[in-house]
Amino acid sequence: MITQVRPADLAAWLQSVASDAAALPVVLDVREPWELQTASVQPAGFRLVPIPMGDVPARLSELDPDTPIACLCHHGARSLRVAAFLAQNGFDPVANIHGGIEAWSGELDPAVPRY
Repeated sequence: MITQVRPADLAAWLQSVASDAAALPVVLDVREPWELQTASVQPAGFRLVPIPMGDVPARLSELDPDTPIACLCHHGARSLRVAAFLAQNGFDPVANIHGGIEAWSGELDPAVPRY
């Protein structure tokens, strides 16, 4: 089962899983480039890595399986699928940002546009 993290709880989750990690945790944004141009998050305590969902399998080597990764999309469905794929491929810890960037705008940063 993939951990579901609300945007408001992301910082606490990242801190809890990153205590032993040498690298900065990653928020993997799996939305399409046009979506990133429409609305994006500002990294705070994590590194933002944009890889569209369809490109993740081919670009898997760009990610460290031992670095905590929280996946983000528009509402949380695509990111959940990517999180499950990562977990099946040995990535740990992995979480899904439940509610996606839509919830991020509502819970954390209203300056992030909704679309």
